Amino acid sequence: MLDGHYDGHYDVRGSGPLLLVIPGGAGHPMGLDGAVARLSERFTVVTYDPLGLSRGPLDGPVEDQRVEVWSDRAHQLLGSLLPDGESAYVFGSSSGGIVALDLLARHPERLRRVVAHEPPSIGVLPDATRQHAMITEVYEIYRAEGVAAAAARLSAGLEGRSWEPGPRPASAVADGGESARNTQNTPMDIFLGHVLRPFTSHALDLDALKGLSSRLTLGAGSDSRGQLPFRSAALLAELSGGDFVEFPGGHLGVLQHPVAFADRLTEALDPVAAAE
Repeated sequence: MLDGHYDGHYDVRGSGPLLLVIPGGAGHPMGLDGAVARLSERFTVVTYDPLGLSRGPLDGPVEDQRVEVWSDRAHQLLGSLLPDGESAYVFGSSSGGIVALDLLARHPERLRRVVAHEPPSIGVLPDATRQHAMITEVYEIYRAEGVAAAAARLSAGLEGRSWEPGPRPASAVADGGESARNTQNTPMDIFLGHVLRPFTSHALDLDALKGLSSRLTLGAGSDSRGQLPFRSAALLAELSGGDFVEFPGGHLGVLQHPVAFADRLTEALDPVAAAE
């Protein structure tokens, strides 16, 4: 093994080849039970919880998160679980897809195949400047008005819909937005305040990914065509030389269609296993 100790948070289910699942958002594995249950029929599914959010709200202030830190700790986790000479499959969606790509680029030695579903890597897009401005606006709305308003703006931005801001709450005007923000370190607060900006602006090592394209699959939901995450996934596949696969549903397809999504993922990871 690479390292016999890992003190972070994760869950293990099933048996078979090891599959590391990296959730999206702030890394909370909520809603993944259906897909994990299906996948665990063929794999030993290790669900990575980088901040330990499944154990409850975090104590104290949360700093801006870094892709490299999450992927380094995922690498450490794999080292603590993999027997010598064995390798793992990796699946990451959304922000977790960005982590999966960074993990492959910087720690490929124990990875069998990586599937990154709709990673919002804005920097590769031809309209990157406009999209970065949209993400900044989401963050500013979150700071001023809280989760609901920021989530509405983000949804419109990801889907390419026009968006007009509503009237700003009187309480936000009066106190600079403090009363509008949830200060309990919920997953959405952490995502909007400390994950969204640094992860979407993270620069992937495309040269490294090109050299590893035989082990890389980019995926996107069939209902996401034309939307930002679909565009970034398709372009990353083109730039890296990796495969491109469509999945059921949209950006949250793994939650919307857990069994069909898990079956498509199994095909993308290991066609032989899927056929058994």
